[in-house]
Parts: sequence; structure tokens; C-alpha cells
Amino acid sequence: MKTSDFNFDLPAELLAEHPAEHRDEARLMVLDRKTQTIEHKLFKDVVDYFDEKDLFIFNNTKVFPARLYGNKEKTGAKIEVFLLRELDKETRVWDVLVDPARKIRIGNKLFFTEDESLVAEVIDNTTSRGRTLRFLFDGSYEEFRAKLKELGETPLPKYIKRDVEPEDAERYQTIYAKIEGAVAAPTAGLHFSRHLMKRLEIKGIDFAEVTLHVGLGTFNPIEVEDLSKHKMESEEIIIDEKNADIINKAVDAHRRVCAVGTTTMRALETSVSSNKKISAFQGWTNKFIYPPHDFGVANTMITNFHTPKSTLIMMIAAFAGRDFIMQAYEEAVREKYKFYSYGDAMLIL
Repeated sequence: MKTSDFNFDLPAELLAEHPAEHRDEARLMVLDRKTQTIEHKLFKDVVDYFDEKDLFIFNNTKVFPARLYGNKEKTGAKIEVFLLRELDKETRVWDVLVDPARKIRIGNKLFFTEDESLVAEVIDNTTSRGRTLRFLFDGSYEEFRAKLKELGETPLPKYIKRDVEPEDAERYQTIYAKIEGAVAAPTAGLHFSRHLMKRLEIKGIDFAEVTLHVGLGTFNPIEVEDLSKHKMESEEIIIDEKNADIINKAVDAHRRVCAVGTTTMRALETSVSSNKKISAFQGWTNKFIYPPHDFGVANTMITNFHTPKSTLIMMIAAFAGRDFIMQAYEEAVREKYKFYSYGDAMLIL
């Protein structure tokens, strides 16, 4: 398989700038792998495809407001700082991306507040845009994190050209988000409303949760034609015993097991053993799933519509078959489905 096998024409107007008015009223394309058929529904119709004791597995990561704006010392130049991950809690050292990067060198200081209560010093270069910052803040760790949250902005993807709006803080977050650590939302989960969750519960459908803290590596373009040479960035996963047990019981009972999103699928495929059992797991994954791949846990999945040549379309092509997915994407473009983070959804049976 080559990167170019996953290319298609995506008109710019199909990239969703805003979410659907109601979470569960986004459009839903339903793909049946057995019959190779496609249906067009609304997301809330997802409940019709599942029965009592079937299982939905959600990624409960929570997005933190990772985009900050600071001013460079002396010149006052405005610099965007995108927080990627905390490297050291004690010394307040973080991995970040900076923009424009050419202006930011080791030793530079960035000021985030008028009163200079939050300052950062550049202590290393990691990539062309990557830097390591040490934050200087006179207060407890809790106060420091509260200050980051106060100054930070919802990290909408760069393709969304509009300014961040107040409702983005709620809409770019799943309703079941619990464990803070993601810099991008697990977007398939954005379609679940409280009302829909209640309908699933009443029908007797079971829920399990895993945690995968989504990093920006998920969205990195693939710059090689040979997929085996692409390296994914690592993301942190947590699966506890209780949820591993719920998942294993559903698999053993041959129920429908639905991975909600590519991040959930990646967590499951990282922690599944050769005998198709999920083990409790805490660690990092750089697993890259592309065709052909033998999936060990989920037999259905929910996902959004992804961009051409992305690692995400490759994963769903591994799950549904490349030809079927490319056919479905052609139909999605024809039918004007909305793509990417705030876009419409796909259910693969």
C-alpha cells in the first residue's frame, strides 16, 4: 500500500468550520461490510443498529486549552505557543510548538501576562517548530495549571480559519470527557449527546472507557510514499482492569463491540494480546494501523470523515477495505458530507 492509494479530491467547502447545531443530528453514513452497501442517516439513528448487551467503547480523554499567545522579550513579537505535553511537573518543563518558529531561539523569554506573572524560557530546540520551555511562575502547581487554563484557548485544528468562539470550549469536547491530557478532541465522540447516551442505556447497551491522550501527531502529514517507513508520534494510553474486563466479556459473548473513534481503536489494538484479550495497560503507543491489519477487539466502529492521505483514513481502510472506503468517500463528497473534526460521521458495521 502506498500513500497515494488514499488520495481523493476534497473540496475546501466540505471542511466543517462549525459543528452541527445539535450533537446527535450530524449526518451519518452507514457502511455494511458484509453486503457492501451504504445508507444515509442522522447520527441519532445509530441506536437502531445495536442490541441489548452490545458494547460501545469511548475514549474519555479531555482536551485542555493548549493554545497560548505570548510576546517575545525586547521585540514584543506575538508568538503562538501550542502546549504538547508536560515533561516535568516539578520544574514546569513542557514540549511545545511555536509559531513563527524562526524567531524563537534557545535563551529567549516569552511573556504571557502584562504583570509578568507567567514567563517561559526556551531551553531546547526539538524540531523545526518544536521547542522545550521552562515556565517561570510564582505559585503552587495547581495555581500554575489554573493560570495555563485561564490564558489558554480551545485548540481548534488549523484548518478552521475563524476565531475561537465561546461555545467551542464545550463543543470541542465530548460529553463524557474525564481525564485531561489531549491537545485535540477524539472527534467521533463529539456526536454523542446526553439524550442519545440515555437512549442507548435504556436499550441495554453497555459502555466501556479507555483513555488515549490525542496528540498532534495524529494529524501529521505522511511524507513518504512507502507506508512502512512512516513513524507515528507516541500518545499515552490508560486502560484499567475494570474496563478491560467489560470489553473481554463482550468479545467472548460475540456481541457487537463498537470502537468510538480511531483513537479508541488505536488504544485497543495496542493492548490486545494474540488470543484477542485486552489487558490493563498504561504506557505509550506509536502504533500505525494501515491495510492489511487483523483487528482483535472491535467488530464495528464510528469515525468522522478524514482528509486525503491521512493516517486516519488508512486505519478505517484497514477496517472496512480500501476499495469500499474510497467508494464511500467519493459518495460522501458527492452528497456533500462535512469532513474532519467538526464534520459528519460514519458507522462501519
